Amino acid sequence: MALTAGIVGLPNVGKSTLFNAITQAGAEAANYPFATIDPNVGMVEVPDERLQKLTELVKPKKTVPTTFEFTDIAGIVKGASKGEGLGNKFLANIREVDAIIHVVRAFDDENVMREQNRDAEFVDPMADIDTINLELILADLESVNKRYARVEKVARTTKDKDAIAEFAVLEKIKPVLEDGKSARTIEFNEDEQKVVKQLFLLTTKPVLYVANVSEDEVSDPDAIEYVNQIRDFAATENADVVVISARVEEEIAMLDEDEEKVEFLEAIGLTESGVDKLTKAAYHLLGLGTYFTAGEKEVRAWTFKRGIKAPQAAGIIHSDFEKGFIRAVTMSYDDLLQYGSERAVREAGRLREEGKEYIVQDGDIMEFRFNV
Repeated sequence: MALTAGIVGLPNVGKSTLFNAITQAGAEAANYPFATIDPNVGMVEVPDERLQKLTELVKPKKTVPTTFEFTDIAGIVKGASKGEGLGNKFLANIREVDAIIHVVRAFDDENVMREQNRDAEFVDPMADIDTINLELILADLESVNKRYARVEKVARTTKDKDAIAEFAVLEKIKPVLEDGKSARTIEFNEDEQKVVKQLFLLTTKPVLYVANVSEDEVSDPDAIEYVNQIRDFAATENADVVVISARVEEEIAMLDEDEEKVEFLEAIGLTESGVDKLTKAAYHLLGLGTYFTAGEKEVRAWTFKRGIKAPQAAGIIHSDFEKGFIRAVTMSYDDLLQYGSERAVREAGRLREEGKEYIVQDGDIMEFRFNV
């Protein structure tokens, strides 16, 4: 699925270093603002131990994981909403992504430059978060104000239902933005959400905060005051926080063998890389799930949006599968793991034939029957 998360933050907080570790794409990681101008885009495999288990059971000729797309967006500075620091370009890049990965510096380093001549040794995660969020809020407020006057006139003079509905939503959003809060802090009902979606606001996008800590502290994030500050703020937005050390992830990415990576992680007291944690968190943030197809030729993972029905899931593989959908022969990953083979699952009465109204579940193993 063509969904992407944009990595944002102030200059020199570790965005491009993290992006390099995620994708090993070699984005320039220079110690000065705007080392990244055009957004770098890279794909990363979504870690899923179920795929390995399926491979062991089915023994296919090929195994294909599902992937997720990250976009490294250049550092934003104060005044971006007014065009400062190429702000208009950066904000436009953010508008194009589906979710925001907000990297926040949570380490001390006198050698790392701060934006706008701020002291390198002075680390203030809350000030950094406020700078980014305020620019996004101001950009949204400008968009809302432009629509507000125009929609209000139509809503009051023509009694147009769509205009009335949109104006009601704008009236709900405007004071929140004026109060310096993101639109995602507002609760919308189902009808309002449809209107909000058409506004294409920056602060309605789901956000995941990434606390970038030093190599020496990554194994004990609970002891880091900066991390606790970020977590407390994220809780006010019902957002999650992933703690990583971008430098550690960069070192891990340079290792060739999986065994070397495991040994490296164990040596620093970790059981899972930050990149894996981040990818899983971003996947969850967008409400994504994984279903599998499994046969002698190929075992493959497919990304789907949770809540979709079987024909739409089939369409992810090929549009013809959706057009000519008949049914989906389905079993759960847990059942296959328990019984050991498709035949055993069938004999246990756990193999199902699902129709057009079936809502696909994470971990489903599916074979689609279609006729075009």
